[in-house]
Amino acid sequence: MNIKITGGWFYGALIVALSAWILQSFLLPLLVACVTAIASWPLYRRLVARLPRRTPPSATSLIFTCIMTVFVLAPLMFALGALLAEAKALLLEIAAADKTGIAVPQWVENVPLIGGWVAARWQSELAHPGALSVWTEHTDPSALLGWAQSLGQFTARHLFIIGFTILILSFLYQKGESLAEDFRRVLRDGIGKRAEAYIDIGTCALRASVNSMLIVALFDGCATGIVYAIAGVTRATLWGATTGLLAMVPFLGYVAVAALTLQLAMAGAAKPALVSFGLGCVVLLCGDKIVRPVVAGEGTRLRFVWFLMASLGGFEVLGLVGLVIGPVVLTLARELWEQRVRDVGLPKIADATSPADDRT
Repeated sequence: MNIKITGGWFYGALIVALSAWILQSFLLPLLVACVTAIASWPLYRRLVARLPRRTPPSATSLIFTCIMTVFVLAPLMFALGALLAEAKALLLEIAAADKTGIAVPQWVENVPLIGGWVAARWQSELAHPGALSVWTEHTDPSALLGWAQSLGQFTARHLFIIGFTILILSFLYQKGESLAEDFRRVLRDGIGKRAEAYIDIGTCALRASVNSMLIVALFDGCATGIVYAIAGVTRATLWGATTGLLAMVPFLGYVAVAALTLQLAMAGAAKPALVSFGLGCVVLLCGDKIVRPVVAGEGTRLRFVWFLMASLGGFEVLGLVGLVIGPVVLTLARELWEQRVRDVGLPKIADATSPADDRT
């Protein structure tokens, strides 16, 4: 079938390209808002059903947007705040110890193979007073300035993303039903009756991916909290909650485990540090390699290796929202492939069972 390219096609494509170019900075907030709205839409409908009928849609969307903002941002702010507080306390302890010299921990000498060498280096570099101060004097100020500038740009960009995500999310809750119906109508016109099936598959995969993140966070938080308590870590509940919240992103929970291990090692608690590090890594490994694929597999129907590649590949391209978008894209790709295989196989089956084969 030949498609005639007219002036309307050219101007339409030009307008679409210009629109995408203008809105490229808002693509990530738009994706985050769409993912959040689709994943939480059943909860939003329950809220609408419980509120008085006279409540205007704008007020309902604003209320639920505030609820979702607190639900999503508060735990992450808590985890980051806890890590920053522990990092500050650790730095203060190191600075205080530097005034008299940081003594070699007893467990360092007992480390196989490299214990003696590390202890000797520690003794020569850090054991005398003011050793760290000498190190900081040799630091390049321009490097620190560049690092601070990069951190400031990172913070400003993510504040921008969060602000516009909240704004778009409120709009989606208010106009979501009409937008969804328009999208379904356009998709049905473009690809036919299969559009409804593709939409349902994509929605189910998206919600399964979001649920897997939440369940992994709960599993890792509870399990690592128990591990930390068994190891004798003080404030084990706080560290477990921090680990679980960061573990929503694959491999980010190891940051909390490493920070706790470093703090315990600096305090001379070698056994709790080893237990926390070893068992903590095992828990995180189980969460990422077992719990996440099992929970998400019910909705995405992707095998473990494909789900892992989809999550990590999406995270590399789109950041946190890519953990959800990646499995959805691969789920739709799998469905398209299976549908194509079925379409190719049907004519062969029809030919094999045709009356012409029964002629004798």
